[in-house]
Amino acid sequence: MKSLIGALALTTALTLPGLAGARPVTLSAQMKDYGGNPAYLAVYLTDAKGAYAGTLLLAGSRTRYFEHLSGWLAASGGDMSQVDGITGASVGSGRSFEVTVNVADALLDAGYVLHVDAAVEDLRASPNDVQVPLTTAGSGAAVKGRRYIASFDYKL
Repeated sequence: MKSLIGALALTTALTLPGLAGARPVTLSAQMKDYGGNPAYLAVYLTDAKGAYAGTLLLAGSRTRYFEHLSGWLAASGGDMSQVDGITGASVGSGRSFEVTVNVADALLDAGYVLHVDAAVEDLRASPNDVQVPLTTAGSGAAVKGRRYIASFDYKL
């Protein structure tokens, strides 16, 4: 129940700017075969001015390691109260993840940017491993990550 409440709170936070509606957005990533421990990931949004707009997903089971997701930490201030219920398991080397979230229609084609930070124990962190504008034209277009993510895409 706590997860449902947290997910609803996030959905509300990301849909309120639009008031007119929201749509499901499926986020998918394939990890490179980097040969280390599973990666902690943060998927979050910034607005056209680069200001933090919200967290879509934190992947990893131990909150104490979220500090290694430095781009997300700097943007969000590490405020864990807003991400309760939107966490998942870390993602292993060579594995993939897929999650569907609701995003306000007003955020599409409005200068918002999706960011994915990645961190792996005993390896270098990768802030902004992926950074891609949230546009209708970009839906379904895979982009390469910088270090741990082989490919990332979102589908509207």
